[in-house]
Amino acid sequence: MSLIPVLLGLGSNASREKNLVAGLDALAGLLSRMRCSAVFESVAVGYKGDNFYNLVVAGETDLPLMELDRRLKFIEADNGRYAPDRKGLPLDIDVLMYDQLVGNFHGLELPRPEILRNAFVLWPLALLVPDVRHPLANACFASLWEEARIQQQLWPVSFRWHDLELTPSALLQAHPR
Repeated sequence: MSLIPVLLGLGSNASREKNLVAGLDALAGLLSRMRCSAVFESVAVGYKGDNFYNLVVAGETDLPLMELDRRLKFIEADNGRYAPDRKGLPLDIDVLMYDQLVGNFHGLELPRPEILRNAFVLWPLALLVPDVRHPLANACFASLWEEARIQQQLWPVSFRWHDLELTPSALLQAHPR
């Protein structure tokens, strides 16, 4: 089977660093050519609770869509997502795009509607894969971000995954909190 390009969104508002690192470690075993966006802190949207850390991951997989989604749910579960006594949202991983697939697949809508509604998804996409086109908006992520008028509070934050600083210092300096 050939490799399919995928874009995933990750977020956490409970033990943010620990849970995002664990999520990235698990994804590194699922995806080929994995790349990570800068990490952003944002005020919770549609969820009452502490601020979130969010980022986007690009990679390739040989897994069918529903198997990929199933494995992402296992990664979330391993990090306390479905624990009855959980505090906040430990780890959320969403399939944002699976190649250029469009439609509803057993309740999974692609491309994910949140791409165009949430700055904490669109800005990282514009930085990581600026030339990738959104299949419904028929524009690249860089253009969509440039034209977006999304009123959400977010800012880049320093974040290390192993020895790699995910957020460039120039971005941190250009957008201080």
